[in-house]
Amino acid sequence: MQQVNLGMIGGGTVGSGVFHALQLNGGLMASRIGVKVNVRKVAVKAFNEPRPYPISRSLMTTDWQSVVNDPQVDIVTELVGGTGIARTMVLTALKLGKPVVTANKALLSAHGEELFAAAKKYGTNLYYEASVCGGIPIIKSLREGFVGNRINALYGIVNGTCNYILTRMKLEGADFAAVLADAQKHGYAETPPDLDIDGHDAAHKIGILASLAHGFWVNPKKIHVEGIRQISALDIKFAGELGYTIKLLGIIKRIGGGCQVQVSVYPTLVPNAHVLASVNHVFNAVFVRGDIVGDTLFYGRGAGKDATASAVLSDLADAALDLKSGSKQRVPPFVPHECAGAVVPIENVVSQYFLRLNVVDRPGTLAKIAAIFGAAKIGISSVIQPEGHEGKSVPLIFMLHYATNGAVNGALKKIGRLPVVKGKPVMLRVENFE
Repeated sequence: MQQVNLGMIGGGTVGSGVFHALQLNGGLMASRIGVKVNVRKVAVKAFNEPRPYPISRSLMTTDWQSVVNDPQVDIVTELVGGTGIARTMVLTALKLGKPVVTANKALLSAHGEELFAAAKKYGTNLYYEASVCGGIPIIKSLREGFVGNRINALYGIVNGTCNYILTRMKLEGADFAAVLADAQKHGYAETPPDLDIDGHDAAHKIGILASLAHGFWVNPKKIHVEGIRQISALDIKFAGELGYTIKLLGIIKRIGGGCQVQVSVYPTLVPNAHVLASVNHVFNAVFVRGDIVGDTLFYGRGAGKDATASAVLSDLADAALDLKSGSKQRVPPFVPHECAGAVVPIENVVSQYFLRLNVVDRPGTLAKIAAIFGAAKIGISSVIQPEGHEGKSVPLIFMLHYATNGAVNGALKKIGRLPVVKGKPVMLRVENFE
């Protein structure tokens, strides 16, 4: 049986997970593809660093360059993370003509165009299934499975930490801060948690998916990003009364029939009847709407050593098969095919809205707020106002009809200046998947 030698950079949680998975199922994979993947070297930060699975000491080195430059290493995996030294590692391997498998979403988001260009220039390939949604094969599906479809919409729950927090807030009626602290205690959230709860991790993934779906590389700075810090138990409660569940959604949506695309990450009210509303705890899901295939759903674990290792093994199999056939770029990492594509500014995106205000309950309050919405030509579909609190500060909930984000934000600035409105208004968008 033909054999290819693997050089691994990174032997921590993900790296040792990949090593363990190869030990466990490497023979199975070889029997299926006709090529054995043999681990030749593993570059680590330190020989004694904590790792969930052991790696043979004889395979380890602290010199990553010795792994990449080894003439007997055929494929390189980059599993160290970050956008600094990882970029150098990947570029070094690509310049040597060696295919690279990476799980590094932040690196691809920041430097994807450069890395794909390097792969093309040096006649090799870059595989990155593990960079988005762990074990869910969404990259391969967009590049290959849906190659004959225009992707009209994609909605993703792609950050397990946020989904875990929002799920517990809904099930327990708990506040954000308490659930976050507990999530950190149990290892579901990092310390500090900013990358996850402020939406940036989700934005890295959604940017990659948007680029693949629409054929132009999405600049991360063009993605509108909001996190979940402002979500309260009250928002969860009132959304539930209205028939919705709040999820942090990555949204990629074709606007009109052209090449204009919405690419956003923000907390969204999802109808309880929709399948995404029932995706709970640390699980991820990606809902894809193609013009030919219709609606499809991908569901599974989006992170963790084993789910990520599964995706890395899938890429290793592809890389080994490409080497076996002598065609390193059978499926290029990214093919730009929509030069006129552009991301629509969030101000121009049309949505429905959930709005929570904290107001002084006195006669005329609702009329003043409604007048501002009316002047902005924003329709109100429903209002929830608790009774029996006259003269006190109470929540006032609005559901608004379709309007642009710019119009709604302009109205909210005026509403926020009313003396009867206390604190900053909370505005969440509503997605009905129409």
